[in-house]
Amino acid sequence: MSLLPGLAAAATSASTAEPLWRSIEQPVLLKVLVAGAGVALIIWELWWFLGRHGGGVAAREGEHGLQEITITVDGGYAPSRIRVKAGQPVRLSFHRIDPSGCVAKVIFPDFHQSLDLPLDATTSVDLPARAAGSYPFHCGMNMVRGRLEVE
Repeated sequence: MSLLPGLAAAATSASTAEPLWRSIEQPVLLKVLVAGAGVALIIWELWWFLGRHGGGVAAREGEHGLQEITITVDGGYAPSRIRVKAGQPVRLSFHRIDPSGCVAKVIFPDFHQSLDLPLDATTSVDLPARAAGSYPFHCGMNMVRGRLEVE
């Protein structure tokens, strides 16, 4: 029973000891600046990932009315917005230089097509003529996105 008084003494000294951390009150101006910077970063991230960037690039007309454009795949699609004319078929050529597995495939949900993109190669997909509208395409994990805008 000699252990019992020792445990009681340890519990008493632990409850009266100083806490392992302490709060340091900050000036209100600093709190406002930190909160404002956080909100600004959140807005910037939303704009970066969800916002529209640029007016898009128009595809050139090739032979037999086929519209063509080459898209570089390197951490994203460049250009990511492609403008084409309605009622004409489109050939999209993807040149992949990014070794990431995420961009190894591109999916066109509205066309029910997908395309494997080998590294350091150019692969093309022919899409049929469509009515005016906006048709998204994305990588296999839907993290890298692009848009085909038919006008």
